[in-house]
Amino acid sequence: MILYTCGTKTAGPGFAHPCAKAGHALDAAGYEYEIKTVKGYRAMPWSWGSRKDDRAEIRKLSGTDEVPILVLDDGEVISGSGTIAKWAKEHPAARSSA
Repeated sequence: MILYTCGTKTAGPGFAHPCAKAGHALDAAGYEYEIKTVKGYRAMPWSWGSRKDDRAEIRKLSGTDEVPILVLDDGEVISGSGTIAKWAKEHPAARSSA
């Protein structure tokens, strides 16, 4: 599974940020996942010129330029931090009993 973020999973304002909220929810549910960081954050005017190109893959996957989005191993796309957090809570990772 791949979590697309603006990079705030490991830096930035922390848990209140949508990308961090999605990452923390997946962590709490016990998932291992790849993080792909995309450029073009809307609050940074200097990135507006390249935002369309920087987020083309996101738009192709989800129909929007916004992150976070989660792409499951079966190709299902879950968009938005609240939706990702809800999905993670309702579908915790299978724990192996060793």
